[in-house]
Amino acid sequence: MNGSRRLPFFVYGTLRPGERNHDLLLRGRTTAERPALLSGAVLYEGPGYPYAVDTDDPAATVTGEAVTAKPEEYERLLALLDRLEEYGGPGHAANLYERVAREILLEDGTPAQAWVYVAAERVARGLRAGGRPVTGGDWHEAVSRR
Repeated sequence: MNGSRRLPFFVYGTLRPGERNHDLLLRGRTTAERPALLSGAVLYEGPGYPYAVDTDDPAATVTGEAVTAKPEEYERLLALLDRLEEYGGPGHAANLYERVAREILLEDGTPAQAWVYVAAERVARGLRAGGRPVTGGDWHEAVSRR
């Protein structure tokens, strides 16, 4: 199973501290939440939440947090996040997002592996063709400027 590796989660939208799904799904279920960056992705606005879309531009970054689940909460949190992100398994036709293992950079520059929910390819194609990128790759900051 794709979720058998117990990696931290890289969150960049409504799951970040101060956003609506953070308290609902993450509060009390984590041992650490550290600022982090995902390289090689562009952030696009979605309908009330963002999408990270892979790009060949290594300078493109998405700002977020690396969230480490409590060991006893990991499986439950993984299932909750998969449901929230409408991820039904690798390559499922109805996926809005794909959950993929990616390298992120923690705030101190240390690389780490994390689960990242990136736009499923059918969604990514539409965003690349006509979506609205989030300037600077930080959805939290973009929302707070509105």
